[in-house]
Amino acid sequence: MPPSLTPPVPAYRPWLGIFFMCVACALFPVQNAVVKLLTGIYPFQEVVWVRLATHLVLMCVVFLPRRGLALLRTRAPLQQVICSAGLLGATFFFFAAAKSVGVTEAIAISFISPLVVTFLAWPILGERITVVRLASVVIGFAGVLIVIRPGSSVFQWASLLIVASAVSYAVYQIIVRRVAAVDSPATTAFYSALGCTLVASLFVPFNWKTPENWRDLALMLSLGVSGGFGHYCVARAFSYAPANLIAPLNYTQMIGSVVVGYLMFAEVPDFYTWTGSAVIIVAGLLVGWQGRKKKS
Repeated sequence: MPPSLTPPVPAYRPWLGIFFMCVACALFPVQNAVVKLLTGIYPFQEVVWVRLATHLVLMCVVFLPRRGLALLRTRAPLQQVICSAGLLGATFFFFAAAKSVGVTEAIAISFISPLVVTFLAWPILGERITVVRLASVVIGFAGVLIVIRPGSSVFQWASLLIVASAVSYAVYQIIVRRVAAVDSPATTAFYSALGCTLVASLFVPFNWKTPENWRDLALMLSLGVSGGFGHYCVARAFSYAPANLIAPLNYTQMIGSVVVGYLMFAEVPDFYTWTGSAVIIVAGLLVGWQGRKKKS
């Protein structure tokens, strides 16, 4: 291949990768807090639809002019449907639970998603699961039980919706891995946004409340913009630095969640939330450590 046609390879710039990941991790807790705020006023189905529809419009604006109809070509239509279903489930379950679960508690429970990916990659992708990784999954779920405390007086069924959201997102990530071999990331992202928006549109006529003011409408639209920008920052972060350096930074969302939860909703995490969060984070770091050790 002539040098002029060689795809550019991002330079190794770890500090730039750390910067982009930190931006994303600062943005996501704010986004989750806005979801909690809006779903306390409007039907969560409406908030989901506006968030997804805005995301779909952005996808069309960004990719259609450059790719044209090639964006619509897929060699794995069934897997694209499963991707959409996984992302839709993750969004629906999280938004449905947001108004009833604390910001910090929600983000802590959602941290089990990478552990679920580790477990499900065994039967779906055929990736061998080691004793350490299996133990990490068990430890991570033990941490979730500490946070949600089933059977206690503080237990909320909405917490289980956050668990369902994390599992759905894990399924989405796994199928994205499989489809990446045949379809471009842009095509997958487009069909995921399209499928989610079409299904969410079925619920909107029965669950609609006209925004009371321009502020609420702007907040709804901001979810699609911030979500798209946040995931763009994550992609840029991984293009500048290795995963074993960038991935652990994801857990810094706990800091932002605590700050945002306190400032916006006067939420103060209790001892069990801190303890369970620590257990989940340790389990996630253990999986990352073993993956790094295996590559070295």
